[in-house]
Amino acid sequence: MHQTGTASTGRVLQNVHNSIVTVDQDLNVIPMLAESFEQSDDGLTYTFRLRPGVKFHNGSEMTSADVKYSFERCANPDTGAVNFEVFNAVESIDTPDPLTVVVTLNQINAPFLSRLAENGAGVIMPEGSGDVQGETPIGAGPFRFVRREFGNEVELERFDDYWDGPAYLERVIAREIPEPTVRLTGLRTGELHMINDIPADRIGEIEDAGELQVVKWFPLNWDFVNLNHTFEPFQDARVRRAFDMIIDKEVLLEGALWGQGAVTASPSYPTSASFNADLVQRPQDIEGARALLEEAGYPPGSLDIVFKATTNYPYHIESAQILVEWFRMAGVNLTIEQLTWADWLSQCWVDRDFQMTMMNFFTLWEPDFLYYSLFNTVGAFNYRSVSDPEIDALTEEARITVDPAERAEIYKAVQQRLFDEAHDIMLWFRNGSIGAQPSVGGLDTIVHPNGSNLNFHKVWLNA
Repeated sequence: MHQTGTASTGRVLQNVHNSIVTVDQDLNVIPMLAESFEQSDDGLTYTFRLRPGVKFHNGSEMTSADVKYSFERCANPDTGAVNFEVFNAVESIDTPDPLTVVVTLNQINAPFLSRLAENGAGVIMPEGSGDVQGETPIGAGPFRFVRREFGNEVELERFDDYWDGPAYLERVIAREIPEPTVRLTGLRTGELHMINDIPADRIGEIEDAGELQVVKWFPLNWDFVNLNHTFEPFQDARVRRAFDMIIDKEVLLEGALWGQGAVTASPSYPTSASFNADLVQRPQDIEGARALLEEAGYPPGSLDIVFKATTNYPYHIESAQILVEWFRMAGVNLTIEQLTWADWLSQCWVDRDFQMTMMNFFTLWEPDFLYYSLFNTVGAFNYRSVSDPEIDALTEEARITVDPAERAEIYKAVQQRLFDEAHDIMLWFRNGSIGAQPSVGGLDTIVHPNGSNLNFHKVWLNA
């Protein structure tokens, strides 16, 4: 859970692990494995009082040593944790007794608590278990890991000693079925009890039929087109802005998502105080884009771009296919290379071996997680190699700005800079959806406040 950067993995492991703190429906930080927490007046010391009697799946009881181990493991560069920078300002982690953890920072890190509320940084593992977590995850969550068939399914079973009471379900089997129509067929035939991501073009039909339960929410995630900043043409802001101008976001939303979402020029949660509502998408302007490209030294027909899209998200393939014609009109030769999810992660995420791609991000409700991780030069999610000194300075400044309103204004400035420089091309927020058999109960509890993770603790099956 420390190492994964993918929502699909986190969605399963959300049920295996718990964090030291979490968030309520309004995204306020509240205790979880910690019974309580407090922050010193100077903002540099955090004291966590742990819940007594919390059991891990290996039978051991959680103590402050496990918390210290988990935080230090996440902070260690050798771990390869995607949230390592959450702990950059940590000076010491002390454990005065088995149920108390004191974290001291060497400078203010205003988002520290909220960053711990996501499992990636705040998850607590048994001391010394890091070497086996990749193959046999061990946590303190409501379900225990049983097995995984790579690329097929994961099986979890109820952990009867869960600190917050045992789950209703005996087990959960999560299957990887990337083809939307196959998922829907499995639900309709009764092979599956529940699916996430109902095919966008079928939601209305299923709701009208009334035979299945449908849960919808907004937003599930946001999508953007990625430009690799190590690729010479994309080092020129004129080229990046031209590419933004080539795309009609509203038409793309209708064509690829059947309108199941809303276009946005900012990746911030639309309900967030940090959301810059003044930003408006650049309208499509093919002639203007051609002129900008020519000014940058790329006359029509001179720019060949490979767009790598993953079949894990079929609407990414559909989006890429729509883009080809618009880019041809702008004088750019765009070709599509379709990748499996594993290949996309290997080539684009890890090796940064791409020119242009598309991705969606989930759970980035916390603005430091969003803007530092994705757009700071050293951010763990910066697979596009964005390096902008102004964004670096702003995201660092936000970390030491205690006043929430002032911090929100800084993040609005970050969004403005991202828009002006077109470091990425923001597209839309996508709706979330779940389809379920009538026998599934507790669906009102399943969607995590971050809009992405699914928690099966209070879900049941009627006889």
